[in-house]
Amino acid sequence: MATYSPVSLIGVPTDIGAGHRGAGLGPDALRIAGLGDALAARGVDVRDLGNLDGPRNPWTAPVEGYRHLDEVVAWNRALMDATYAELQAGRMPIMLGGDHCLGIGSITAVARWCREQGKTLRVLWLDAHSDFNTSEVTPSGNVHGMPVACLCGLGPEALTRLGGDAPAIRPQQVHQIGIRSVDQEEKRLIKQHQVDVYDMRYIDEAGMKRTMEAALHGIDENTHLHVSFDVDFLDPSIAPGVGTTVPGGVNYREAQLVMEMIADTGRMGSLDIVELNPLLDNRNSTAVLAVDLVESLFGKSTLMRD
Repeated sequence: MATYSPVSLIGVPTDIGAGHRGAGLGPDALRIAGLGDALAARGVDVRDLGNLDGPRNPWTAPVEGYRHLDEVVAWNRALMDATYAELQAGRMPIMLGGDHCLGIGSITAVARWCREQGKTLRVLWLDAHSDFNTSEVTPSGNVHGMPVACLCGLGPEALTRLGGDAPAIRPQQVHQIGIRSVDQEEKRLIKQHQVDVYDMRYIDEAGMKRTMEAALHGIDENTHLHVSFDVDFLDPSIAPGVGTTVPGGVNYREAQLVMEMIADTGRMGSLDIVELNPLLDNRNSTAVLAVDLVESLFGKSTLMRD
C-alpha cells in the first residue's frame, strides 16, 4: 500500500455561493458517511480540524452581478489561511464543502504554497460545470459558477487578488473533466482563455482512460496535483444529493477509473469535495458514494497493483 501524507479535514459549512440552501450541511454529511474512518483504515494519518466559521448566508439579491460578495470573500479568506497552514505543516488539506465558490480559497492557498516550494501546480476540476462565469455573463450572480474565472484573474478584485497581487493560476493549469453544462457567453470565455476541457462528448468518443491520460499528461515528481471534486460531476442517477443536477454525467465505473488513475500518479497533494447537498440526497447515499470515491483516490482498488 502506498504511503500518503498526513491528511487534515477542513469543514467549510456554507452555501454562500450557491443558489440552493443545503450545501452548508455537506461537511457533516461526509463525516457521517465515514470519510475520516475510511481514510484511517487505509493507514492515513487523519486529523479532523472541525468546521471553519464565517458569516451567515443573507440570501439577498445580486449586487453588481455578484451575490453575497463580502460573505464569499470572508469564507474564502478563512479557508485560504487554514489550507495554507496545513500545507506548511506538511499535511494534505481536504476541504469538505460547502459550495464550489470555496475553490477560490483552497486553490489560492495551494498556488501560493507551490510557488514558494518551486512546484508545478496542476488543477483537475471534476465537475458538470466549467465555473468560468463573470459578473458580465452570469445568469444568476451565484459565485459558485465563477471560481475558475476568479482564480485565473477574471472577476472582482477581492477574489482575484485574494492571495496577493497576481491571479492565483493560469487557465492552462486547469484541466476540466465531465463538463456538460456551460452558459452561452461562458463558452466564449473558455475558448478565449484556452481552458483544457474534456466534456462528456469527448469522454464518450475517447473513453475515460484516454481522457485521463490526456489530462494527466506531463505530470512529474515536481507536480502538485490539486483535485477539485464537485459531486455533480457524477450522474444524478447515482448522486442525487446536489443542487445543480445535470443528466448525462459520469457513471460509477468511470468515476472509479478517474480516481484510480489520479491515485496512480502519486502526486495528489490537496483535495476539495464540494456541492454535496444532503437536503436533496436519498438517505446520505451521495455522501457514501463520495467517500467511496475518495478511498479510491487513496489507493483503494480491486486488486493489489504495482
